[in-house]
Amino acid sequence: MNEATPMYVITGNLSAQKGADIRRWAKKNEVELCFTPTYPSWANPIEARFGPPREFTIANSDHPNHRVQTEALHAYLRWRNANARHRDVLAAERKECARIRSEKCIRWGGRPISAAA
Repeated sequence: MNEATPMYVITGNLSAQKGADIRRWAKKNEVELCFTPTYPSWANPIEARFGPPREFTIANSDHPNHRVQTEALHAYLRWRNANARHRDVLAAERKECARIRSEKCIRWGGRPISAAA
C-alpha cells in the first residue's frame, strides 16, 4: 500500500472491535482504525432507519411473543411507507437545517462552535 492512499476503517466503540487481534490485523494491513464517538446515534445514518422501529415497536413493549412483536413491526413499516415524504423534500429540509445551524454557529448535536475552533 502506498502512502498517498491510506486505508481507514470506521468502526463503533464495541470492545470487540478494539481488541489486540483487531489492532494487530490493522497494523499488519496498514489500516487505520477510526472509532466513532461514544453514543453518537445522531451521527450514525443507520440510526435513522433502525431507531424509529426500535422506539415504536420494541421500547417499553410487552409483546407476549415474537409473532405479535413482528406484527407490530410490520404495522409500523406499513404506516411509515404510507406516510413517507419524498426524498427531495427531506433533502431540502436537511439543507435548510444545516443553513440555520451554520448561521447560529451550532454543530450537529446542538453544541455551539467554540471560538477556538
